[in-house]
Amino acid sequence: MKGVHIFLADGFEDMEALGTRDVLLRGGVPVITVSITDNYLVESSHGLCVSADTSWADLEVMEPGTDASDVMIFPGGMPGSKNLAEHAELMEILQDHWERGGAVAAICAAPGLVVSQLPGLEGLRFTCFDGFEDTLKAKGAVFTPESAVTDGRLITGRGAGHAVNFGLAILRYLKGDEAAQKVKAGLML
Repeated sequence: MKGVHIFLADGFEDMEALGTRDVLLRGGVPVITVSITDNYLVESSHGLCVSADTSWADLEVMEPGTDASDVMIFPGGMPGSKNLAEHAELMEILQDHWERGGAVAAICAAPGLVVSQLPGLEGLRFTCFDGFEDTLKAKGAVFTPESAVTDGRLITGRGAGHAVNFGLAILRYLKGDEAAQKVKAGLML
């Protein structure tokens, strides 16, 4: 899947999706929000209705040439993370994306529920919301309670309070430390 996409399911965590999107846009990264249903409107875990850029029915998925600059982003929140993880077709696309060399970013509960469905996680460092680390640890990944962790093509974040750091980690991965520092300074962090 080419480009940077944030996947939204009903029950997504507002800050983790929209804060991440905001940081990336400030850094000059085009971001497409995707509703995982055929409805463009997605309701957050706090009742905010967001109109995604595209719906599942309109998403163009298989483009040749997926590489490490293509990022699938999964915000947390409940039941948003669960809804993402239970979307069988999305999980198939995620696995194909990973196998083709694409990057994956997930925060809060999404590392434990979504990322854990990927193969080849042994030895990779990750973080997530407390209580969602066991499935990844069982696959040989190494939990660390940092704000945001980048290990190769895997970027993970701790939770809503770390959404900006998660967004900055993705931006740093895509455009380097200077771009991330510029956005961080603009946010007065």
